[in-house]
Amino acid sequence: MSSKSEQANAEKAALKAARDEFVSQWGALGSQWGINRTMAQIHALLMTVNQPLTTDDLMEELEISRGNAHSNVKELIAWGLVRTVVVRGERKEFFEAEKDVWEIARTVARERKRREIEPALGVLRDCVDKSRQWESPEAKAFHQQMRQLEEFVSFASKVADQVSSMKHGFAIQLAAKLLG
Repeated sequence: MSSKSEQANAEKAALKAARDEFVSQWGALGSQWGINRTMAQIHALLMTVNQPLTTDDLMEELEISRGNAHSNVKELIAWGLVRTVVVRGERKEFFEAEKDVWEIARTVARERKRREIEPALGVLRDCVDKSRQWESPEAKAFHQQMRQLEEFVSFASKVADQVSSMKHGFAIQLAAKLLG
């Protein structure tokens, strides 16, 4: 029979292995959300720890440079996914991640809209405006395609705005009705 300390050590090792796997996979998913691997890994690590971490902690755990850690933490703060916290008696900066999954999803959706959807809508609207009076069959087809794309992206953007402004419970109820 193993002792409590052996069980605790085994659990600690298993937790570290599971966290490392999650951080690695979350990092791989980052590019699909429009963020780089290191930024996603920092976010994953901060989401899965119980206490705020310093830049030094991030550097050590993820084996990254100070500059890489610093620039990615700044970007995560700009996204609203990480915040700086004050730890009493400490001079270093500490960071913690938003842990509410619904809030994370809302934040990512809002930021992706601002960074990707809004610029695309601007281009589509500009193309629609420029091509409105064109007469050739090719130009008219272009205008029609741009108008349809602009309508669809605008609709999708409005739906995303509505969903991201909903409270978690209401969104789940609505999704259940739509999928049921």
